[in-house]
Amino acid sequence: MVDNAIPLAQVRLNSTTATSVHSPPLAHRDRIETIILCNTSGSSATFRLFFDANGTTYDETTALYWDTSLAANSSLTLEYARGLYMAEDTANIAYRSSVANAITISLWGVREFRN
Repeated sequence: MVDNAIPLAQVRLNSTTATSVHSPPLAHRDRIETIILCNTSGSSATFRLFFDANGTTYDETTALYWDTSLAANSSLTLEYARGLYMAEDTANIAYRSSVANAITISLWGVREFRN
């Protein structure tokens, strides 16, 4: 994680529907440096992670990870050295868990004003 990274979002979904967990505020762009997925349940679950640069499509066309298994009581840290740039306020990062209330997602990164 970069030194000036801040927490941008933290969510645990209570459903199994793909849902946006972060979109930059108006006139800003966010650079996602680290994504942490933590399975707090006692059984394994799968997740899907999506990045749509300018909308809310959460399917195979915007997938970063698809039905990736996360063992019970474990976490996965995804680091992006150059960052995932969310250059528009219509950009979204979303995720879906196969088990409701199982996986917490945390996003860390840098927020910048967009010129």
